[in-house]
Amino acid sequence: MDIDLIFRIAAIGIIVAVLNQLLIRSGREEQAMMTTLAGLIVVLMMIIQEIDSLFASIKSIFGL
Repeated sequence: MDIDLIFRIAAIGIIVAVLNQLLIRSGREEQAMMTTLAGLIVVLMMIIQEIDSLFASIKSIFGL
């Protein structure tokens, strides 16, 4: 697994957590929830791309 991917995911998590707290403290709970969902979607898309790459490699190895 690519270590850079782990660092990117961690950075997104930190940014989302900070934004979430700032928005909650300013009374914007709905925006905080949307920020959290957006961060989750971004991370899931990154992971899906890695899984796609893994399956492409497996197909190539086995000639499928």
